[in-house]
Amino acid sequence: MRAMWKGSVSFGLVSIPIQLYAATENKNVSLRQVHEADGGRIQYKRFCTIDGAEVPYAEIAKGYELPDGEMVVITDTEMADLPLPSQRTIDVLEFVPLESIDPIQYDRTYYLEPQKNAVKPYIVLRDALHKSSQVAIAKVAVRQRESMAVLRVHADVLVMTTMLWPDEVREPDFPFLRDDPPQIRPQELTMAGSLIDSLAEPVFEPEKYHDHYREALEEMIEAKVAGEETTKPAAVTAKADVVDLMAALQASVDAAKKSRGAKSTSEESDEDEAPAPAPVKKKPAARKRA
Repeated sequence: MRAMWKGSVSFGLVSIPIQLYAATENKNVSLRQVHEADGGRIQYKRFCTIDGAEVPYAEIAKGYELPDGEMVVITDTEMADLPLPSQRTIDVLEFVPLESIDPIQYDRTYYLEPQKNAVKPYIVLRDALHKSSQVAIAKVAVRQRESMAVLRVHADVLVMTTMLWPDEVREPDFPFLRDDPPQIRPQELTMAGSLIDSLAEPVFEPEKYHDHYREALEEMIEAKVAGEETTKPAAVTAKADVVDLMAALQASVDAAKKSRGAKSTSEESDEDEAPAPAPVKKKPAARKRA
């Protein structure tokens, strides 16, 4: 794993320098969009919808669109000047029971590794947090975005999970919630409870579950490779561009010759149809003197 962020955990008057690592990764099989006929990759270009010109990444800014269609352009320099009080600091605010947090607010999870000179205070906070059976609520800014976060202990390391702000969680508003609830018989609730009991386990063991779709997709790809059902797209190089240019020039020359040949044929045809010129009278030859 590579550290993606460096900062510190601010715990009262104690500051613990740490490094942040992404705790999860996406195991989906990465598939590209290609041309079915020859396997060539499909590429997308950034272009301006006004002038149609391709825009380099260095000239791309952020914009906020107003309801009337007007655009507020914000540069990277202006974004960097915005105040982020918790930048490079995980600021612990309070401690609460883990059960008091609804998982719907969880966003992304990260591992916290102590830097070399901060192992002792890191372990002190880790053990105290584990002993308290509580989690720490903190505020942090990662990638120009300030978030609430939860600090807890997992596998002997501190783990930070960023959370959504309260106004980012949508309120469920469905018609059936406003209607009178249907009558539920006690037998139906008893049967549902029996079903839950029959599927209940004392602990959650994620290792016994598998992504069957991903496994089947990987097997299909391996079978195609083993059966040599692969396509090697033609390489696009500078030489190919030169060949294309030469071909275009040759085609232009051929077209010009053809056009010139047609013109010459037309001129010859015009000469055939023109009346023959009148014969020129010859002067009588001079007599030779003896």
